[in-house]
Amino acid sequence: MTETNSRASAPSVEVPRRAWQALIVLLLGMFMALLDTTIVNVALPTIETSLDASEATLSWIISGYALAFGLALIPAGKVGDRIGHKWVFFTGLALFTLASLACGLAQNDIQLVLARVVQGLAGGIFVPAVTAFIQLLFPGPVRGKAFAIMGAVIGVSTALGPIVGGLIIEAFGEADGWRGVFFVNLPIGVVALIAAALLLPQRVDSGQPRQSGIDWVGLALITAGLVALLVPLIEGQDQGWPTWTYVSLVGGVVLIAVFGAWEVSYTKRGLNPLVPPKLFTHPAFTGGTILALVYFAAFTSIFFTLSLLWQTGLGNSALASGIVTVPFAIGSIIASSQSNKLTQRLGRGVLLLGTSFVAVALIWLWILLATVDAADLSGWMLLPPLLIGGLGNGAFIAPNAQFIVATVDPQDAGAGSGVIQTMQRVGSAAGIAVIGSVLFGSLHITGPDTVASGFMHAAAVAMGVSAAFGVLALLLVFALPKRVDSQRAPARG
Repeated sequence: MTETNSRASAPSVEVPRRAWQALIVLLLGMFMALLDTTIVNVALPTIETSLDASEATLSWIISGYALAFGLALIPAGKVGDRIGHKWVFFTGLALFTLASLACGLAQNDIQLVLARVVQGLAGGIFVPAVTAFIQLLFPGPVRGKAFAIMGAVIGVSTALGPIVGGLIIEAFGEADGWRGVFFVNLPIGVVALIAAALLLPQRVDSGQPRQSGIDWVGLALITAGLVALLVPLIEGQDQGWPTWTYVSLVGGVVLIAVFGAWEVSYTKRGLNPLVPPKLFTHPAFTGGTILALVYFAAFTSIFFTLSLLWQTGLGNSALASGIVTVPFAIGSIIASSQSNKLTQRLGRGVLLLGTSFVAVALIWLWILLATVDAADLSGWMLLPPLLIGGLGNGAFIAPNAQFIVATVDPQDAGAGSGVIQTMQRVGSAAGIAVIGSVLFGSLHITGPDTVASGFMHAAAVAMGVSAAFGVLALLLVFALPKRVDSQRAPARG
């Protein structure tokens, strides 16, 4: 009788069917945007050959997308809060689909890089609407389930990118198969646009006062600062590090410092800053933000290095390159599906476990590439470290933002989450820029017989830098709280 009464007293939460239908539409867009962060890696060698692209262009294809994506996240979220998230999502998704078409039709490397930047910008426009709608459409008890589904989609889309890209290039040929990597977004985008117009609600009242104004000066300053840092990191090695590269690096640091001063001044005037300075009065949040940047610099560069080594260096196909990364994908999917349970049991230990696995995997890969002859290297040798790395990545990705957001006041959770997501994308862009510079700077080929050995040496040096990033990320985990408050509202960012 007591058990029956207990069950009867527990409040039941009814979620309209339309909310779940909207979630499917939103996650379809999320899947497409995040698939494009990794699917292009296996296409880089064929793009280089087809368009006669420079080494710097290969880095720009990945870094330009990630940087534009990250810079659009916060202002797009603010615009959605003011005018409604439906048409911000629709507009960003439409632009992303058109940019995908432009990428596939590109006739030279400049056109492709510009289209990729627009594609990243579009992704950054519509992705904030996904988490905003989940926050608004699903009540507390069910919201966690919706976010867990989103986390699984993030893990699967990112992990499947290389193998899907390899299959597409294998099916359509290396000469123009890379175009199919972008064209695959067209049918998905059209279906998602029609579904978004029909199923997404016009506006959902959050019950919170809307904040007016967008800090356009702050956005311009941080954009200029990050671009000033990124351009010399990507172009410097290719051009022999001329004087302008050092001037640009110094200018980037100065612009970021000016951005910080502007945000403080903007806040004192009672306005709504792009990045609230009070977030960084919490040392743990500052450390967690650096953790997000460093971790994504470490993990996203793995596929960049291995794809170029496996195809350009060792002469394997794009499909073979994609198959090599399957253990990482499997590990990510397994661990991400269990990350919520692990978080409840281990607290911060799940992040220590994840970053430890990733650091071990990167060190293992570095030792393999540094000690094994190019002729003897096989995918079977890479299977154990990549599986371990995938398990670590799956354990880290889902809960890391939750722990970082837990370091700030609950009312600042949305702003904190937006900063974290931006730093993740900036970390991806910076990681590819640094690793690309190290990889190509260490590449010395004196003849046709030294291609494989030259790429093995360069890949080993690049993987060593990635491993250093991985170890630093492990140490930064200790800046985060051991537990998160289960009653804290989920992050909006």
